[in-house]
Amino acid sequence: MEMLMQSGPWLFASLVGLAVLLFFVALWSVLGKASSVGDRLAEYGGEAPLQVAAEPEVSKPRLAGANRFLAGRAMGKRLTASLARADVPMTTAEFAAIMLGIMAVVFLLGLLRGGILVALPMAAIAGILPTFYLRRRENKRRKAFTQQIPDVLTLMVGALRAGYGLTQSMDVLTTQMTPPASSEFSRALRAISLGVPVQRALSTMAERVGSDDLKMMVTAINVQYETGGNLAQTLETIGETVQERIRIKREIQVLTSQQTLTGTVLSLLPAVVGGLIFLVNPKYMSQLFTPQWIWLPAAALGLQLIGLVVLRRIVKIEV
Repeated sequence: MEMLMQSGPWLFASLVGLAVLLFFVALWSVLGKASSVGDRLAEYGGEAPLQVAAEPEVSKPRLAGANRFLAGRAMGKRLTASLARADVPMTTAEFAAIMLGIMAVVFLLGLLRGGILVALPMAAIAGILPTFYLRRRENKRRKAFTQQIPDVLTLMVGALRAGYGLTQSMDVLTTQMTPPASSEFSRALRAISLGVPVQRALSTMAERVGSDDLKMMVTAINVQYETGGNLAQTLETIGETVQERIRIKREIQVLTSQQTLTGTVLSLLPAVVGGLIFLVNPKYMSQLFTPQWIWLPAAALGLQLIGLVVLRRIVKIEV
């Protein structure tokens, strides 16, 4: 450990260089990624043609072995769905590689500065942070799409009553709406143009977005597409229902905003106070991170997280 402390600047510079290298490798993987025909068709909800089996190796995506390994695991499937819903242009293996790289860099930094007892929790937290970012982006995109559904239904009803077909009305949405609605319907139209059935393309879009209101809308369209009937009137009724749900959700959010803010403040207060005390008297606070007392801040952090999760579950009311 003494030798590590003596070579601290060189080791720190090496870790920073490794982090920069990982960043550019991830950027290169995202921007220069090549995918096979089968993967591109599967992305739109279609099936791979027979010719895909004879494709050359050059056309296969990078980290294909890791992608296949993660695709057979429950965690990999959840991560793949989250990446699709968050609209992150990255494969599951690439995102997992970035997470592991961040954890390795943070672990080495923690090992250099505070030992193994500090490095392990720091690496665990660093590994969880990318998933929090992914979940936040996913929820933000889902909420944005849900807010657009009433306008989507209004435009579709108007287009259908003007004599347009279903795919023509979807094309109107791609030009009149803004993302994420325009990008998702454009993706569905590309799938239909590739030969994917309309029902499957819409169902794939609903699963990818993850909005209950969109699933209800797609279910109504699929039923009317097979049985016939006045689709414009059905979509108009669904639009009124969605608008009412959005109004009730906003009222609930206003009524529970005080409790949500209180829980956030109470959860952050111990960490903020501990950080201020550490700035005033580092020697006094550093005693908590010795081997015999490290369990105390770890238990406090765990209890704070449990309390925050419980409070969020209490104020979360489904409509």
